Amino acid sequence: MTLVTMASARRYNRWMYNTIAPFIGRRILEVGSGIGNMTAELFARQFDRLLLTDQDEFYRESLRRRFAHHPDVTITELSLPIGPRENRRFAEDEIDTVIALNVLEHIEDDIGALKSMRSILASQGKVVLVVPAMPALYGSLDKNLAHFRRYSRESMSAALQSAGFKVSHISYWNRIGALGWFTNAVLFRSEEISPLQLRLFDLLVPVLRHEHFLPLPFGQSLIVVASKE
Repeated sequence: MTLVTMASARRYNRWMYNTIAPFIGRRILEVGSGIGNMTAELFARQFDRLLLTDQDEFYRESLRRRFAHHPDVTITELSLPIGPRENRRFAEDEIDTVIALNVLEHIEDDIGALKSMRSILASQGKVVLVVPAMPALYGSLDKNLAHFRRYSRESMSAALQSAGFKVSHISYWNRIGALGWFTNAVLFRSEEISPLQLRLFDLLVPVLRHEHFLPLPFGQSLIVVASKE
């Protein structure tokens, strides 16, 4: 239900895509593609290879219906972490960018998952992540969404370094969203995102996307880029 709700937030999805787009290469693997909310944005760019993955067959079938017509797109199962034998199936794809957007927080063994992403990447490849920021914001929404954690800049950097990555970019994103999350998840202990609130927020995105002119030290999410050493 959350993915369907977020599909209606088109300005928000485009804003996220435009933020990470400069870091994305041409041979891409997306972890946890879901119903394709971000995949639709990826189709706006030129790519040589695009692997869409999810551990849920329902989502993979949804992805096939939407995107399998493209000759350079493959939809396949992937549950992280993976074993050393399984990652070999991606070797011929020569993946230069692994994308995981609001996925890592759902995986209990996040360092193991990051190590798996690293093993999928070709030499000098990179991982692009969006993860929930600020542990102090952890509340009812996180619990209902099965989040194991929210990340600080320090804990995210430490996890990546433990997995063998070198962090090249980490920044807060969606500062107004952090205030809304605190209000809903911590103060009022709401269990789901209100569709009305999401619609109103989506209408404000043309203004909110200029937040980089006021780089305050907080945000709902972290935008993270790290390279394979």
